Amino acid sequence: MLRIVSLNAWGGQLHAPLMRYLTEADADVICLQEVARTPGSPSGWLAYRDHGVELQQRANLFDEIRAVLPGHDGFFAPTARGDLFDGDRAVPSEFGLATFIRSSLTVIAQAQDFVHGAFSPHGWGPHPRARNAHCLRLFNHEDGFSMTIAQMHGLRDVAGKGDTPARDGQTKALIELIGRVWRRDERLIVCGDFNVLPDSRMFGALGQLGLTDLITSRGHPDTRTSYYEKPGRFADYMLVTPDVEVIRFDAVARPEVSDHRALLLEMR
Repeated sequence: MLRIVSLNAWGGQLHAPLMRYLTEADADVICLQEVARTPGSPSGWLAYRDHGVELQQRANLFDEIRAVLPGHDGFFAPTARGDLFDGDRAVPSEFGLATFIRSSLTVIAQAQDFVHGAFSPHGWGPHPRARNAHCLRLFNHEDGFSMTIAQMHGLRDVAGKGDTPARDGQTKALIELIGRVWRRDERLIVCGDFNVLPDSRMFGALGQLGLTDLITSRGHPDTRTSYYEKPGRFADYMLVTPDVEVIRFDAVARPEVSDHRALLLEMR
């Protein structure tokens, strides 16, 4: 059996409960969105500032998680390099996806690429900002099979989560990336904070790969926690092909470790 967690880490704003959850969950694969990496940071906490919004960010969340998961290999995939702030001092930081794979699993192929925009080396960039995805093919020695896991952080549009040409392009790019790695006779899991609604055209396109979403198909009404106060409670999804035996799936309500719920899959 394998355990997979997908979570928008919210920059580590709920740092202590987040770190406890990631260690206690004992997941074989952890797919995280909104993770910062700031080598040489003068502080554990830095501030993200944008048009009057200020959010605290854990400066080296990727390295902190890697330290508490010594039995995992960590992969970091940044979308941009921009400034976080220590008081009035600007500190260059990278922001993006992190994937942690238990070392007993062998990574036999992988691909990382942008599904919207391109890497921004001199600032966070204009909205909707660049987004990327990471796809890995793994060999599970205990059960003797290969599988592919892809995660994505979908673009954020100030107009909302409805279908747009940019989101259609993002879906097409994600499917192309998966196609570089996945063998169609093997298990496939796709997860992340997609920033779309349950009726998005994205799910029809992913359905052409044989994927079914476990959030909507199993009646989960919410992927957000009490820290998210806006309407529209869907953002995070996990999809599987029919050959994935789902032993357990949950959009975890407790503990609250982010403004997103963790998605937890136990599978064969």
